[in-house]
Formats: sequence, C-alpha cells, structure tokens
Amino acid sequence: MLGICMVASEVAPFAKTGGLADMVAGLSKYLHTQGHDVRLFLPFYDVISLQGHSFYPVEFAQNVVVPFEGYSLSFSLLTSRFPGTDLEVYFIHCPALYHRGSIYTNDWDEYLRFVFLSRAAIESCQRMGWSPHIFHCHDWHTALLPLYLLGTYHWDSLFARSKTVLTIHNIGYQGIFGKEVAWKIGLSDYLYRFPKEDLERGVVNFLKIGLIYSDALTAVSATYAKEILTPEGGAGLDSILRMRQNHLFGIVNGVDYGTWNPARDPYLPYPYSLESRKKKKENKRAVLARFGLKDGDVPVFGIVSRLTYQKGFDLLFGSLFWLLTQYDVRLLVLGSGERRYEDFFHMAKVYFPRKVMFHCGYSEELAHLIQGASDMLLMPSRYEPCGLTQIYALKYGTIPIVRKTGGLADTVRHWTAEKEDGTGFVFEHFDTQALRWAIEYALGTYAHKPSWDKLMANAMAEDFSWEKQGKLYEKLYSQVAS
Repeated sequence: MLGICMVASEVAPFAKTGGLADMVAGLSKYLHTQGHDVRLFLPFYDVISLQGHSFYPVEFAQNVVVPFEGYSLSFSLLTSRFPGTDLEVYFIHCPALYHRGSIYTNDWDEYLRFVFLSRAAIESCQRMGWSPHIFHCHDWHTALLPLYLLGTYHWDSLFARSKTVLTIHNIGYQGIFGKEVAWKIGLSDYLYRFPKEDLERGVVNFLKIGLIYSDALTAVSATYAKEILTPEGGAGLDSILRMRQNHLFGIVNGVDYGTWNPARDPYLPYPYSLESRKKKKENKRAVLARFGLKDGDVPVFGIVSRLTYQKGFDLLFGSLFWLLTQYDVRLLVLGSGERRYEDFFHMAKVYFPRKVMFHCGYSEELAHLIQGASDMLLMPSRYEPCGLTQIYALKYGTIPIVRKTGGLADTVRHWTAEKEDGTGFVFEHFDTQALRWAIEYALGTYAHKPSWDKLMANAMAEDFSWEKQGKLYEKLYSQVAS
C-alpha cells in the first residue's frame, strides 16, 4: 500500500472548471478502491456548494500559522468524504485567500493563493504525522511543492523518503510572476535553485521550477508528452523537458463511466447501451424536438467545448456555413469563451434557425443530451493535452471528428472501411480543407448504415476507465517510491 498526498487547485465535484478536476477526482477514487492511503488537499473556496456535503473541522489543525518572510498567514483544516466513498478530502480554509467568488482570479496575489495551498498541505501532513510515499502535484498551482520539500522543509525527517510527481495538464499555463515574489513566498534563501535565465529576466516561473525538481513528470497523454518536447509544443519549456525526458511519462486520463454511461444516464430520455444502440435515434428525435429543430433521419453534429483559440474553431469559419448549406444536417453547440466564437455560433443560429442550436454557457444536462443525441462530435483542436469529451463521445456512440494531436491522437483511431476498424475520423493538418475532408468522409460513412453501425459498436466498446488507466499510475508511483 502506498501513501499518496494529492494536492490540486480543483477537484470534482467540489470545485471544477475543467478536466483537471475530473482527473484528480477519478484517479484518487481509483487509488482508494485499490487500498492505497490517499488524502486529497484543495482550497475551501466560497464557491464550493455546501448542499449535499458535510464539512468538519480537523481538531489538531485549527488556526495553523504558516510563516513567510516578514508576515504570516493561518488556515484551519476541514474534512469531508468524497461522495459515495469513505475517501477523506481535506480543505484549506483561509477566507482571506479563497473567498473571492471564483476558483481562479486575476488578483495581484494569485501566486500566493496557490503557494499557500502547497505549504498548508505539507503543514497538515506534519500535524497528521503522515509521511506520504508520493506527493502528487498538478500544474503550476502546486508546482513549487517539490522545492519547498527540498528547501523550507528539508529539516523534517518525516519527508525524508517522500517523492514528488508533477502532472502537466496544460503547458500553456505556467504561473509566471515577477522575481520579487521569491521573497514574498519565503524562498529567497533558495534563489540559487531558481533558473538563472529567469532571474535575469526578472521573473519566476512556477511550472519550470516544478519540472526541474519533481522526481517524476507526467503529461496527460502519450502524444502530448512527445509534443511538449518540441519548440512548437513546449511553450518555451521544451529544453527543460528534453533534459528530463527520462523522467517524463505520458498517461492518458481515465474517465468515470459511472457518470458518463448512456445505459444509466439520468439526463437521457431513452438510455441505451452497446447492445441497444439503435435507441440512440430516439434521443436524437427528442432533443431536436426540444430545440425546435427540423426532424428527420439526418446526421447531427455536436460540440461541447470551451470556445477558445486552443479548440480550433477557426476552422469552422470556412467550413460550417458550407456544411449547413450543402448538406441536410443539424448542429448542437454548448459552450462559452472568446467573444468571436460565441458571435460566430450565434450568427449560425440566426441564419439556420431550424438547423442550429447554440447554448452559450455550460449545462451538465445539455452536455449529456448532446452526447446522447449527436451522431458525430466536432473537436478540431489546435492542440489537446488529453481531452475528455471525445472519450465520453465514444462511450455514447457519438463518433469523434478530431485533429491528430495530443490526447485526441491517442484515444481516437481513424476509421477504415475496408478493415471495418477504427473509432472516429482523424485529420492531420490544421486547415479548413482537412476538416472538410474528414466531415465528408464521416457523412459518406453515415450514409452506409452497416458501416456506421459497426463504427458505433467499435467506439462504444473502447475502455478508458480509471480501472485501466489507474494501473499505469500505480506502476509509476511504485517505481518512483522504490
């Protein structure tokens, strides 16, 4: 049995903005079911819903003072159970830092909010008398924890054998701040450990420091682990990653099929399984009727996404109106983000009111309904570290149309009619013609019902559960801890 201290800025269902929260929750639950001693730490944000959860003070960790240079902050530790399990989740209660009305902010002290999370997690372990085999950190928010163990807490033999793993969820977000924060976070005595080139530029890069001092690094897919070694994909950190290449591992995120399973999805009017996949058509009819779209046995495309530059929707600027004009298809879109993409989908809805539904925002219900009603999912990403939406789509028999990048390349196999093999449609080049090719190939396959049925069966049979992916983390932890 391993002791694993999981420290993250968000954990579903308590606090979530994206896939990081799902990954931390799913992996932690799996490890717990395997008998490991897992303890989760995250901030007690004021946006955490109290409904359905009970929080209790940890008596030996109340009003804990954490000293920095010239000032101190205090926290109290709260605990709750992960829903449906007896897994302990610990919350760092510090209203001055975490009662901001959102998980992330643009406030001047954003660096301190997450440095404090790392420090508080270590302080909590001290008071528990607990020596984790592994501290598992996630993204820049907790990337300084390995350096704190090497520096500020090097005196404590409790952590003498503890190792650190840092997962890169998105290398584009690095936590870059002015050099002066080194004093404000209590690390001025360890400036010699900071990258010299950053100090000369007057900055501190949290993620870079974590990449240097963590015992092992993971990326959230095998292809993404290779892409970030290149100047094109490494966002300025590729040279560091190439130096640490032997300590970098790519592991595709697992998914929670308890939540994403069409056979027992409470949001679907007509649940279905691999064996009863023909019932998917009933969901399509129901959803089209709900949104006043023209009915018929026509292909339905779905999009469930943040509407950002990363997601590649620029390619639709030159192909969506072509698709809606040339073919009798429907489009269901759920998402929000950059104004230009929101305006584009609003315009598509105005021009094609009987063909397009666009909901600007997020709705868990609509996310499930779109997966259950769509025939195809559009994900033309510029880059995609892992992606979960395409994995959910596979289980729902909603065939992904994706670009060959990151986790999309690792989870979607291109359909070949001759071999009746594959789970989706994959294009390589980031250009409109490549996307149009993939769409037309998908529409041609959809028109041949036996091929489409086989493609759906292939997709729904895929297994990206944590029961499978979690074993890869167990193996890595054991290697690092030995």
